Amino acid sequence: MPTDTPQPAFVLVRPQMGENIGAAARAMWNFGLDRMRLVAPRDGWPNPRATAMASGAGRLLDEATVHDDTAAAVGDCHFVMATTARARGLTKPVFTPEAAMAEAHARIGRGERVAVLFGPERAGLENDDVARANAIINVPVNPEFPSLNLAQCVLLTGYEWRRARDDAPPGRRVGMAGTEPAPAIEVEKLAAHYEQRLEEAGFFFPDHKAEGMKTNMRNLWSRLPLTRADVQMLHGVMRQMVRWKNRGG
Repeated sequence: MPTDTPQPAFVLVRPQMGENIGAAARAMWNFGLDRMRLVAPRDGWPNPRATAMASGAGRLLDEATVHDDTAAAVGDCHFVMATTARARGLTKPVFTPEAAMAEAHARIGRGERVAVLFGPERAGLENDDVARANAIINVPVNPEFPSLNLAQCVLLTGYEWRRARDDAPPGRRVGMAGTEPAPAIEVEKLAAHYEQRLEEAGFFFPDHKAEGMKTNMRNLWSRLPLTRADVQMLHGVMRQMVRWKNRGG
């Protein structure tokens, strides 16, 4: 069973080599992290090469959850951060690893569930993955050689988590007025609702710009600190607009 220590989930998105998954598990357990989630591992799961590389951290692999896509992997989370070394053309808060893990610690202390996305070894996260995150973690590395190995990135982030956990001052408190932060699955459903209705209305035009427009819109939703009450209200706004149109308004 995972430990009961509050912590972020580390989500490896489409990892390619079992050895790198195992090395990431070792890096996590070095800093007391044991919530691993895997999105569509290329070589299937379980993977004996991951187990061999994990050594004393094999328990993390046994308890890792496997998901078909990024949206499913972070559906229960209230705040998601995406690690990336590249500029993405998406408007989002950008944290250093140190600041990101301080933010994660504060949010987890308020009862939120936090996830960190790590991309596949060869090309990193896709824009569609990053658009679903609330913020970006950018490592200040040599711009002439910005690529980090998957396990290195996990190790660096885990180290900063440990520092944040051990050194963090008392965090601020946010009054929620009887509601709570919306988990990612509810924001995903809200985004899909608006995307469907806007598709029907012909908003995504011309066709060659449609995918980019949809990505930007999902990025907008993920950037907003929505509560469950906000999500319910925005669903209601769209439903009422459709009813008004159908009445000939």
